[in-house]
Amino acid sequence: MQTTTDATLVSCRTDSLDTIDADMLWVPVFLADDDDSDSDAHGLEPLDRAVGGALSRARASGELTGALHEQFLTDVVDTAWHTRRVLLVGAGVRDRYNPTVARAAAATAGMAARQRAASRLVYWSPPGTGETGTTQAVVEGVLLGAFRDTRFKTRDTGTAPLQELILAFDGPIDPPAQEEAERGAILAECSNLARELANEPGNLFTPRVFAERAIELVTGPHTTVEVLDEAAIESEGMGLLLGVAQGSPEPPRVIVMRYEPEDPAPGPVLALVGKGVTFDTGGISIKPAAAMDLMKRDMSGGAAVLCAMRAIGRLAPPIRVIGIVPAAENMPDGNAIRPGDVLTAANGLRVEVLNTDAEGRLLLADALTLAQRLGATHMVDIATLTGAVVIALGHHTSGLIGTPPEWVETVRRAADSAGEEVWPLPPLEAYAAQLKSETADLANIGGRGGGAITAAMFLKAFSGGLPWAHLDIAGTAWYEESAPSHPKGASGVGVRMLAELPFALAREGAAETKGL
Repeated sequence: MQTTTDATLVSCRTDSLDTIDADMLWVPVFLADDDDSDSDAHGLEPLDRAVGGALSRARASGELTGALHEQFLTDVVDTAWHTRRVLLVGAGVRDRYNPTVARAAAATAGMAARQRAASRLVYWSPPGTGETGTTQAVVEGVLLGAFRDTRFKTRDTGTAPLQELILAFDGPIDPPAQEEAERGAILAECSNLARELANEPGNLFTPRVFAERAIELVTGPHTTVEVLDEAAIESEGMGLLLGVAQGSPEPPRVIVMRYEPEDPAPGPVLALVGKGVTFDTGGISIKPAAAMDLMKRDMSGGAAVLCAMRAIGRLAPPIRVIGIVPAAENMPDGNAIRPGDVLTAANGLRVEVLNTDAEGRLLLADALTLAQRLGATHMVDIATLTGAVVIALGHHTSGLIGTPPEWVETVRRAADSAGEEVWPLPPLEAYAAQLKSETADLANIGGRGGGAITAAMFLKAFSGGLPWAHLDIAGTAWYEESAPSHPKGASGVGVRMLAELPFALAREGAAETKGL
């Protein structure tokens, strides 16, 4: 398997900063207030001495204010130090330094380290900034920020990848901090793998290749992968998926991943379902040529599920998890479905296809039915589904919709805990009425108004009345432009929140049991 996301060694150390040998040290600095006018506050004096007072001079001149993502690079002049460069990264207001801010500042540091060819990076946090979750967020941020995908370049491949991240602690390392570092490394690695999958061009990443990658990446001591071919898909009655796939010479696949805990007990079974359209032309309802190249990313939801299942296998939540990725190409050849065609779903509903570019919901609908057959009690689907969600929420927040409200709130809390922004949309039945078809049970589109919601309400018709939530990541799966904390390209959104969700569901079940 072609990959550039080699695992970065992450370690926790209690050595003094001057004895650690690395290419660069990075430290968060905060906005000065009335009681913090220079760099001598909050334990930074030894660092300022090591850089010959450069920190205090930058503070005094206004070159370094502490604003989030601000960078100041200086040399270490103290010859006793082994590390020779210090990167100071703005972290905003000290009282607001939480895991979300720490992750953002760390991503800036990771990106800067990669740009400056630092293969060994040391992180040191000033005293008083060790809130629970911060260590995990720092590791995630650094590794996400240092990500580069140069697999398809033969020249201008940039600098070598970050090989080691050292977390320097002033005192004894608490076991929770060590656990946070390990968890952060797993989640960042899996998020970066999802970015690689989404970046891969459609001619190299077909449904069959998707299935092969799942076997390679997910199979483990407690995780198994089963791949359904065309015959198996047909035997499941997945007519919506087969309809989408029939316009391409590339055959579809359904990837079924299962995680079984070591000591499984009766309880909830979580299903994660991800859209796996490896290239989307729109079919007969063909898309405009502009930006169609980006439709290689239309399997970002499937990549998130695959890589979340990899993370889940390593993090070992106490409940069963099923991951399903229906994978196909949406192409416009002579065998392709046409607007007005009627397809039969796996649950028996008949669907009138009014727009062949609304294909993702067709794949997901059949996969949701399959999840129920496999024993799911709670379901989440994730997809680059609608342009409408981009109009509504832009590129900073994923859309969230589902039923019942308690399950939607569980998903929202898991996303919040993982540092991924979601925003709920209303699952009103009035939107479902827009999907009425004169020909079949329902149509696959509901008009322009509320497009992100009507797409979700289409999926609700296949949820079987189970707790179900839908994540529309059409606006968040891809960084349209580079920023101080990330390069342009796939974002890996969804991996961290989906990996957190089984833990959140298990905690809720434990709380309910305790309350009985």
